[in-house]
Amino acid sequence: MTNPHQADDEDGVQPRELGAYFVLREAVSLLEHQVEQQLRADGGLSHVQFQLLARLHHAPGPLTMTQLADGVVYSRSGLTYQAAQLEKAGLVTRGATPHDERATLVTITDEGRAVLDRVLPGHVRLSRRLLFDPLSDEDVHRLGDIMTRVRDHMRTRPPRSAAPRGHGPKPAAPES
Repeated sequence: MTNPHQADDEDGVQPRELGAYFVLREAVSLLEHQVEQQLRADGGLSHVQFQLLARLHHAPGPLTMTQLADGVVYSRSGLTYQAAQLEKAGLVTRGATPHDERATLVTITDEGRAVLDRVLPGHVRLSRRLLFDPLSDEDVHRLGDIMTRVRDHMRTRPPRSAAPRGHGPKPAAPES
């Protein structure tokens, strides 16, 4: 199936695509800025720390650092720093995995749940006001469908921080 938005010249960008791209980037930047301010004011959290706490809160149990990095699309080294900050604040604990000493398990603490409970109502109100209020129910449904397709497409060739780690043998190096 050909993409009707793909220019004949791979480097060419259609004006409509460029416009959509810049509107998307601007909207995401505006939303991220406001969310970051709200999270800092209500809980002293960065957006990444909030994402980590939310993922841990909704997980059926502890998660490995790799699972967290794959979910939040953040560098593993940056994630290690953020998890250390959360641990220092008493919001998570980190420990060795019983079946793999190389992996680190992260668990949300009761204090971490309390901070999440404190910031979540303001986060929901802000997200609703900025993102969902100007949209109809049909718009929200379509936006969810569109962004799911885009995300799934991007995850077929993700950056290293978003690529799930394989646990099998490494593929052979290509022959030259």
